[in-house]
Amino acid sequence: MYLFYSALALCAGVMLPVQAAMNARLAKLMGSSLWAASFSGFMLTIILALGGFMSLGSLPRMTGAAHVPWWAWVGGVCGCVVLSATTIVAPKIGTSTMIALLVSGQVVCSLLIDSFGVLGMAAHPFDVRRACAAGLLLLATYLLR
Repeated sequence: MYLFYSALALCAGVMLPVQAAMNARLAKLMGSSLWAASFSGFMLTIILALGGFMSLGSLPRMTGAAHVPWWAWVGGVCGCVVLSATTIVAPKIGTSTMIALLVSGQVVCSLLIDSFGVLGMAAHPFDVRRACAAGLLLLATYLLR
């Protein structure tokens, strides 16, 4: 299963620059980055809702909704920022630099989440190996610009 999930993550990673390039083109043709991101987000909502309905055969149960922490409901805001930012940034600095910066931000934030075990995640200690990996990634990002 590890290989399957690794391949899925790799495919999702491939989709990010493709999506950014498509949305940048859409923004250019529409004359608005935010409207292009909105249409992309609308498509995302429709596809995910259909997928969820097909997998469950009904609407989700909301019995545990009262026990969900407030911050778990606003994950879509993060997606909105990513979608809007990639649509705006890709044509300005290029997809490779943009993705390198996205990945650097993801790794640094992931290290913080792991180190402190926040947002319901298990703690994984920060060590020299992780610090070196983050440093190399930041160096690679600098070299890609």
